[in-house]
Amino acid sequence: MIEEAVLINNFVAKKKRERLKKPDWLRVKIGDPTNQNAVLKLIEGLNLHTVCQEARCPNIFECWTDKTATFMLGGDTCTRHCGFCAVNKGKPSDLDPMEPLHVAEAVAHLDLEHAVITSVNRDDLPDGGAAHWAETIRKVHETNPTCRVEVLIPDFQGEEDALNTVLAARPEVLNHNTETIARLYRRVRPDAIYTQTLELLNRAAHYRDTEFPRMKTKSGIMAGLGETFEEVIELMKDLRSVSCDIMTIGQYLQPYERRLPVERYVTPEEFAEWKRTGLSLGFKHVESSPLTRSSYHARQQSESGNDKILQAVNSR
Repeated sequence: MIEEAVLINNFVAKKKRERLKKPDWLRVKIGDPTNQNAVLKLIEGLNLHTVCQEARCPNIFECWTDKTATFMLGGDTCTRHCGFCAVNKGKPSDLDPMEPLHVAEAVAHLDLEHAVITSVNRDDLPDGGAAHWAETIRKVHETNPTCRVEVLIPDFQGEEDALNTVLAARPEVLNHNTETIARLYRRVRPDAIYTQTLELLNRAAHYRDTEFPRMKTKSGIMAGLGETFEEVIELMKDLRSVSCDIMTIGQYLQPYERRLPVERYVTPEEFAEWKRTGLSLGFKHVESSPLTRSSYHARQQSESGNDKILQAVNSR
């Protein structure tokens, strides 16, 4: 009996360690490496980091083939302990004062129409890195006057002044990811607060409405961490209650063994239904598919809704 119990326990432990098999719809095509290598050489030459590499994004080949990259400010080490993220955790190095200029130079070299910039969390800094953020936005705009800037910012621990510093630099898209439903926050984002995320987006929407109507607000989540289909719809309603313009929904993929496991692989049909529901709730754009990430098709997302209306009017 004891031997049988040991065998059963070993079997259960083995099953727990096994990852779910990826479905066919999550296969990623690897394109022409020429542009991929050119982007990598540029990033390394300017001593920059990209979320494409640090977060092990599944779309890296597609985006880099298209000479597109999402720049990551503040180094490659984060002060938070999120259960899903592949980025290094620990004590970050000092900010690079040349980083804002180098990002602007990379945007110019790649001739981008839409630049996406994110960062690690820098809770070690008094302003969370907000001034560094603002300087980067200004440098990109100065060097690339026709380029739209989308920022995917941290929560700055709820500090309104830090958020206002970033908003004053006038990014065309202000993104802060919700990441998951409220019920799972303690496990997925232990250093963050769901209501604080909504408050940040609400403040950004107020700035949009009163100071900078061209700006759009945006947020995204990962599916497959244990949420239900209906809980995602309730989260959508929460985002619309703070006037969020754009939403992204993608499949969570475990980056390595010691990160949260995938609870289930959501079907393409469910992603399509979430998109239909989101549009019916009033989002200007919903990007929802297994391989969707925050910056995936970001330029097309920013052109949705009002921008397309303006383009139609101007073409008459």
